[in-house]
Parts: sequence; C-alpha cells; structure tokens
Amino acid sequence: MRMRVRAWLDRSGDWLLAAVLAISAQYEIWVRPLPSDQAVTAGRPAATGLFVLATLPLAWRRRAPVAVLLTVIAAAACAAFAIRPSQGPVAGYIAIVVAFYSVAANCGERRALLGGGIGLAALAILIATGQPGTLAPGSLAIFAVAWLIGRYLRQRRSQVSGLQDRAARAEQEREEQARAAVTSERGRIARELHDIVAHSVSVMVIQAQAGQRLIGDAAQSRTAFRSIEASGREALVELRRLLAILRTADDQLAIGPQPGLGSLDSLIDQVREAGLPVEVRIEGQQVALPPGVDLSAYRIIQEALTNTIKHAGPATAEVVLRYGTSALKLEITDSGTATAPGTGTGHGLIGMRERITLLGGDLVTGSRDGCGYQVRARLPLTGANGTRP
Repeated sequence: MRMRVRAWLDRSGDWLLAAVLAISAQYEIWVRPLPSDQAVTAGRPAATGLFVLATLPLAWRRRAPVAVLLTVIAAAACAAFAIRPSQGPVAGYIAIVVAFYSVAANCGERRALLGGGIGLAALAILIATGQPGTLAPGSLAIFAVAWLIGRYLRQRRSQVSGLQDRAARAEQEREEQARAAVTSERGRIARELHDIVAHSVSVMVIQAQAGQRLIGDAAQSRTAFRSIEASGREALVELRRLLAILRTADDQLAIGPQPGLGSLDSLIDQVREAGLPVEVRIEGQQVALPPGVDLSAYRIIQEALTNTIKHAGPATAEVVLRYGTSALKLEITDSGTATAPGTGTGHGLIGMRERITLLGGDLVTGSRDGCGYQVRARLPLTGANGTRP
C-alpha cells in the first residue's frame, strides 16, 4: 500500500502541489480581503494571471527546475507591481521556496549553483528597488536555506542509490558464484557417478557373460555370481553415499570416507575377478597422501582399468605407482588390441583430466607403441602456493 501511494505521489504529486498553490492564490485574491483598501492597482484579473504563472509551472519542477524557478521569480516580480502595498498571496512565496529547493534537488552541481545564484541575484535586485509589494530582505536567507536542503537531500539520495547499486551488484555476484559452485558440484558428482557406475557395471556385465558360459561348472559359476553380487553391493554403497550428499546441507557433507589408494587391493581383486589379470608395482617410499590426491589417484586407476575391461579385449594390465618427494606418478598400461577407448562417451577421460587439472598435474593417454593403451598421470603433492592441496 505504501509503495502504491509513493508511486502515485511521484507521478502526480507535482501537479497536485501546483494546483493547491494556484487555488490558494486565487482564494486570497478573490475571496479573502487584501490588507489594504487600495490593494489592487492593476486589477484582480492581472493578479490572477500572474499568480497562475507563479504556481502552475511547479508541475514541471523536476523536468525543468531552472526554467520553473526563473518563471516563478519573473511572475512574482510582475505581481509586485500589480499588487500594492500587499506582498501578494502566501502561495506565491511558497512557490518561490519550492522552486529553489527543486533546482538544488534535481540538478547537477554546476546547474544547481548557476540556477540558484541567478535566482537569488534577481530577487536581491528586486528587493533593492524598494518597490511596494516586494519581498523582505530576510526572505533571501529562507530561499538559500531551501536550496541547501534540496542539495543535501540530493546527496543523500545519491549515496543511498550508490549503496543500493553496490548491494545489487554484490547480490548478483553472490548468485553467480552460487551458480558456479552448483555447476562445479554437479560436475564433481557426475564424475563420481560415472566412475562408480562405469566400473561396477562393467565388472558385472563381464562376470554375467562369463557366468553364462560357465553354467555347466557350478563352482566357477558361483564365483562369477558372487563377484557380480559384490560389485553390485559396492556400487549401491557408493550411490547411496552420493545421494546422501545431495540431500545433506553444505555444513554436513562429511558423511563418510571417500575411497583412496587404501582400497586399491579391493579394486584390483574385482578387476581380476572380472577376467583381467592385473599386476601392481609400487616404487619409492609410500607416504600419506592429501585427500584430494588420494581420491583422484584411486579414481584414475579405476577408470583406466574399467576402460581396459570394456575396450581392450583379451589383455593383461599393469599398474605402477611411483612415490616421489613432490609428486605421485601413476602408470596404467594394458596389452590389449584396442588402441583407444573409442566406443565410449569419453566422459571418463574428461573426468581424469578435470581431476588432474584441479590438482595442477599432468595427464598423458594414448596407444603404447601400437599395442595396447597407456594412461600416465602426475599428481603434485603440494599446491601452487607450496601447501598441501
């Protein structure tokens, strides 16, 4: 309700003010007796027109404040010669005060100074003539105060507007940062889902195919189906963990441990049960890894071995971990006949690159001398600022 009233005043307030002052001036001229029996020398019709000219222009006081001020002063000066010895209706005096305020409140600094100075100078000259019906000398101080008030309020509006603009920009920046964070988090979760689903489902598919071929061998069939069950259960645990993250507030995200190289033996066992012989070699002194490096190393090995299962055909694989003082190097190679994982979506390789880029490392993938495929990654153990990532 308050906003509607304010909007209406912004649109129609100036017209209302001008109309009220014009009607008040006409009331003083035609209805209320003037202070002297010889008050009107040029006649009431002339006074009527002059005070209409001195009040109605206030309807345009925001759009043309300097022109309105000069028009009001000129009409008041002419009225001083038309009405004697009275100083005229009070509405004319109020109109001059409002006009000075409007110049200061609605003009830039230079125009406000110029318009206010010209107005005060013109009134000072008029007062100096000593013409009956002119303003008292003290009125100049009142007009100057009205100008100063208008200037002060303009500066306050400018400050408030600047604060509002800065607040709006800050809010927009926060929204953009929030959107970027959401996009980044979605990408991270998508990579996690891809790694989980691609690996587990690939193992389950390979084991299901093997199980069909081994229907006549009960022992091996049971082994294959147990492997399918284990892979499925692990995938479900990981999916539940990620879904819990999506449902949990930001300050409660630490709902469970992330996989790392401590789970590498379990991963290798799954891959071997899927039918891919894998050898693991560790070089250098093993050290505790930063969580981001630990998780990324696990996911890179998982994705590389999953691609081998899916695309390499009959093959063997080797995983080499080289611990250094400044970086962990990974090398995953296979002896398959396929030279690249060309039948997939490519999301796995993209996920690898994104993980390594975030850590400031390097990734090299491609065929290995025309036989098999290789993935080589370098994961720095310290960030760009020399701290643990």
